[in-house]
Amino acid sequence: MLTYKYKAKSKNGADVDGYVEAINEFDAVSKIKETCSVVTEIKEVKQKNQITFERRIKEKDLSIMCSQFSIILGAGLPIVSAVDLIAKQTEFKPLKKILTAVAGDVGDGHPLAKSFEDEGPKLPATFIETIRSGEESGTLEASFERLHRYYDKSSKIANKIKSAMIYPIFTIVVAIIVVIIIMVVAVPIFTESFDALGTDLPGLTKALIATSNFFTHWWWLMIIIMASCGIMYKLYRKREDGRLKTDKMKLKNPILGRLTRMKTASQFANTMSTLISAGLPIMEAVNITGKVIDNYYVGSQIINAVPQLEQGRTLGNALQNCEYLPELLIEMTAVGEETGTLESTLDTIGTFYDNESDTAATKMLALLEPIIICVLAFLVLFILLSVYMPMFTMYGSM
Repeated sequence: MLTYKYKAKSKNGADVDGYVEAINEFDAVSKIKETCSVVTEIKEVKQKNQITFERRIKEKDLSIMCSQFSIILGAGLPIVSAVDLIAKQTEFKPLKKILTAVAGDVGDGHPLAKSFEDEGPKLPATFIETIRSGEESGTLEASFERLHRYYDKSSKIANKIKSAMIYPIFTIVVAIIVVIIIMVVAVPIFTESFDALGTDLPGLTKALIATSNFFTHWWWLMIIIMASCGIMYKLYRKREDGRLKTDKMKLKNPILGRLTRMKTASQFANTMSTLISAGLPIMEAVNITGKVIDNYYVGSQIINAVPQLEQGRTLGNALQNCEYLPELLIEMTAVGEETGTLESTLDTIGTFYDNESDTAATKMLALLEPIIICVLAFLVLFILLSVYMPMFTMYGSM
């Protein structure tokens, strides 16, 4: 469990602060909101005996580990031997530390899920609860196989999206570097030539020279401004209202919005399918899914559906207030409930939105390419006109 220090507004408007223990930040905010109306600040408190991570554990690493557990347990090895063997084979240091600690806990008689929860505080709730359910039902091997498929699918989708983003990001970075070189190196040379001519320079050329002078003399100010913006953004994201607003903006973004919505729908369907197939009750599965969803705004709306489920409403009806979950997903969820095939329906719709995410990434790339080309063409035209217009003016006056 993690410890969080928080500041909040009580339901009567008073300022309160304190500490809360939770699986992750989503869980901490949920617990705080039981007694408070608004969380204004929340920060994780590092503990001396807590394992810290230099790098985030990736879904690919979890997929490989779950596959190893499934195979070894299927071969008939006891769980203590399985954990110890996988810990020795794992090369990723953060995961190796967790597995080594878990091996010791399990050897002392502690349950596997509880050991992972205590020793790996940043492991996803989906992972912990699926293992817990597998232990309780005696289907641990199947639970690990289910988690392997879940994380393998999620990892492949994420890699496809990242691959689609490599080209535009690379193009933008190269363009920025080229523009900086032109402004800092090439333009000052032309400026000296223009000064030697002694002619009155056009406004466009003066603008280019002024921009070049800014890059040359005030580059440190640009670095400070960019660093300050980055720090302010991170600080703003630490606040609950900041995360809600920025993640809602991602959903409404004209370029990235569709991809974010499709990815969120895919994550919801696949996570729910995995948890339900592991035997978790619907309300618990919805609560965990809301906590592990990447988009905080959608995740908070999913968690808000839990009280409606407690009042007896169906999942399809409870999800109607989740404005950025696709209507098709909600309707198919309702159909799955009515027909008693919710797990398989969510699995099918999850695969559908996996493909939609891939398509959205392709369309986004197709939209970004002409935008990048137009911006680069404008910059090239601006520089060329700025350089050649004084020459044309000089020749015209001869």
